[in-house]
Amino acid sequence: MEARVSAQLGNWISNPSPRRKAAVESFPQEQRHLRGTSLDMSKEFSIASLTVPHNGAEVLQRHLDALKRQTQKVDEIVVVNNASTTDTLDLLAAKFPEVTVLNLSTSGGGAAGLNYAAIMRKYDWVWLFDQDSVPAEDGLELLLAGLQHLNGDAVSFGILAPVGASPETKMTCPGLSWQGGRLVKISRDSDRPITPVDPVISSGSLVRREAIAAVGLPRADFFMDFVDYEHCLRLRRHRFKIAVVGDSHLDHVLGAPTTFNILGHTTHWTDHAPWRIYYMTRNEVFTIRQYDSKWRNKAFLFLRLARYVLFLLLSGKRKPAGMMYRGSLDGRAGRLGIRFQGVSH
Repeated sequence: MEARVSAQLGNWISNPSPRRKAAVESFPQEQRHLRGTSLDMSKEFSIASLTVPHNGAEVLQRHLDALKRQTQKVDEIVVVNNASTTDTLDLLAAKFPEVTVLNLSTSGGGAAGLNYAAIMRKYDWVWLFDQDSVPAEDGLELLLAGLQHLNGDAVSFGILAPVGASPETKMTCPGLSWQGGRLVKISRDSDRPITPVDPVISSGSLVRREAIAAVGLPRADFFMDFVDYEHCLRLRRHRFKIAVVGDSHLDHVLGAPTTFNILGHTTHWTDHAPWRIYYMTRNEVFTIRQYDSKWRNKAFLFLRLARYVLFLLLSGKRKPAGMMYRGSLDGRAGRLGIRFQGVSH
């Protein structure tokens, strides 16, 4: 990032606000192992929220209001302003003066905001958000309560996530498991307080500092999409566990998927801008090729993407199909970074 922004972050780290002075010291970057063998459940964890918005002042206000109403207060609310317009800046200055704002002069996508935030090494836990996510008022309290259900194994968990649901469609984010190079839905038992999963979306996730110290930050060169799944895969490869806490809820815009059948396979499709489809495809292809050496799993990914392309072509959506094709080529070649950029993130 640019020198001015780097200097701003450096000043923020070296001169903590009064609310942050009680936070733990920065975790040594060279440390690559967990501290100790258990979590002290009696201590008060230091927790900050981290939101990466790009415009969308209206939804950002609802999100920040929900953070301020939490029954379990966070130590600091941080917004990494991802090159938003003046509307967002005016909102933050006028209605949320207590929020710590870090301004990025150029947009690097949601991934850049998460990667760039040194806050991840300043607190025990960091609560990650998109701007359009609204946690329930007891969302954080119930996430932390989920630690009590881990049967003394809390130290091995890197992420606790809420149950995300679309406020319009009521569709929920399913629990997912990596099986044979594929993401398979996990049926969540409503009577079970904790459901172990492999990947979760980043928005609403409570991430432990030791996990970040061990595996590193989310990839900035993904720009957006599949950033969270790749990061979860790294955590799982380092033997960290991830769980969905059934009592904690999050309103999150998921879109309304279309169900279609291609060659006997039922598939769900949610409309996205063509440039978003490019990043979704590229980053997934890159991730699978990076972490899975089995040719059968790569072949499965190819066939699934081919079915999507066929559906798009049959639906007259030639541009999204073309962007998916370009994304698959760049993913195979490892061409990452910002290749296309839309109006908003």
